[in-house]
Amino acid sequence: MCRNLSKYALIFLILALSGLIFLLRNIHTVESWNCHTFSALYQLQSRIQSSFVHINLPTFYNNRTFCAHLGQKPSPEDELEERFLLDSITWPTPPPHAAPNALRQTSDPVHSLFAILPTKEGREWHVGDQLEALIQMHDFQGRPKRYGGDFLLARLHSPELGAGVAGKVLDHRNGFYSAVFPLLWVGPAQVEITLVHPSEAVSVLRRLREERPDRVFFKSLFRLGVISETTVCNMCLPPDQQPLCNYTDLYTGEPWYCYKPKMLSCDTRINHAKGGYLKHLITNKEALLFQSGVNIKIEIHASGTDRINVLPPRKEVESSSIKEEPIKVTPSGYYYANSWRALGGVTMRQFNETSAITQCLRNKVINMYGDSTVRQWFEYFIAFLPELKEFNLHSPKNVGPFMAVDTTHNILLKYRCHGPPIRFSTVMSSELRYISNELNGLTGGPNSVVVLSIWAHFSTFPVEIYIRRLRHIRQALLRLLERAPGTLIVIRSANLQALDQEVSLYNSDWYSLQLDEVLRAMFKGMNVLLVDAWEMTVAHPLPHALHPPPVIVKNMIDLLLSYVCPEKKNTQQ
Repeated sequence: MCRNLSKYALIFLILALSGLIFLLRNIHTVESWNCHTFSALYQLQSRIQSSFVHINLPTFYNNRTFCAHLGQKPSPEDELEERFLLDSITWPTPPPHAAPNALRQTSDPVHSLFAILPTKEGREWHVGDQLEALIQMHDFQGRPKRYGGDFLLARLHSPELGAGVAGKVLDHRNGFYSAVFPLLWVGPAQVEITLVHPSEAVSVLRRLREERPDRVFFKSLFRLGVISETTVCNMCLPPDQQPLCNYTDLYTGEPWYCYKPKMLSCDTRINHAKGGYLKHLITNKEALLFQSGVNIKIEIHASGTDRINVLPPRKEVESSSIKEEPIKVTPSGYYYANSWRALGGVTMRQFNETSAITQCLRNKVINMYGDSTVRQWFEYFIAFLPELKEFNLHSPKNVGPFMAVDTTHNILLKYRCHGPPIRFSTVMSSELRYISNELNGLTGGPNSVVVLSIWAHFSTFPVEIYIRRLRHIRQALLRLLERAPGTLIVIRSANLQALDQEVSLYNSDWYSLQLDEVLRAMFKGMNVLLVDAWEMTVAHPLPHALHPPPVIVKNMIDLLLSYVCPEKKNTQQ
């Protein structure tokens, strides 16, 4: 019987070899099979492969320069600016010998404390003074920390008055921190200090940013006739794993790549979409550093009182005797009676009636570019102004582009998302536009307003990539202001958001803070105006959210409209 089995096995082997030879000799016939049959087989294969999409994700190497320096080579001046910006956001790193072996050696907000420091005149504060609180960090064993790097937020507020202002935190790099606040209102004020991340967690976030720019990945659909394929895309993909489609922008040099489909050409790309978030990025020990209710956004309590009473301003004759403060805090504004009061020259106006907003925007074109945090402004106007009618452009919900018109008052409102990386749901490839290219197409002028918000989708990439993107936008803005000096340009800064372990690894407020500081530095000295969403969310008592609640958005819109329609001053001869 075994002999018969061996004989049949030999026959099957001969038949298999004969079939292979026949296939190789008739490969042209195979290639001309019915397209529908082939497509059906291929789509079945694609569905099977889609269940194991993680297998096709790129393998990144721990080389920060691989992703950061793709695209056009910067000029020597740009390289110098980049170095300056990166140096300006350098964050203190725990010393090597202090690397914790367990959670108990890391910063613990429960054991940490702060104290309000008395003034030179005693415990008496006046409007115009500065309040300083000293913070001392301890670990979970109650032992004082000896190094810095913790990410802290500071707020001075008064629930009774509906008042609040962001404080400035200074890291002394020895476990002590100073929080300094300007005193801007008469009455009660309470200090609030929050640990966002311990220094040990910040080190993990820094490493992920530089070594894992793939932790949010993207995808594109390619289609020709009935054949379709989906491949992984990103700002940077390892070129040695499989062929790439290069979608680098011809005008800006901004790089973007997709893995080339097996069957289709690169010019058959249909859309762009967020693919997902990579998991298992940190060790079990590192995961202990990101625990909701333990060490993510936990309040630090005072060792004594956390409240003061602010008195009216000192008499001018006494002001000369006040010593200079070691830190000068100059916030962009503060809340009082639950309304934002901007500082620095702009007079805040309250736009509570639709008629006031309509009158302000009459004969205006408002161009909004960026992420969903500025799309939120577009949605605010649509909801608040009944005469502003949105056109049905058949755009995907929450993606755009969107356009609304008030023909009676000649108002045009437009929104378009920024180019990749954009983590929206499916965006058609033809609708992917870089902000700088869109700005180059604007006529501009005194009735034109440009609103920009670009930050949230860059948190997973090295900061050099964000610098490069802002540089292109800045160059386009300079060209716009040169040809149309009357154009009003408003930039919305980053804001705080709700954090848990998962969100922290991709969108931590620490990432947003670093990008926000770069944004402010790059546009400093230009004829652009800022809506300081960072301070407006730090100073407000409501919980942080990626898309701030309506009361904060309303204050942002009031500030925007105060820029568009500044209060007229009475001129008397």
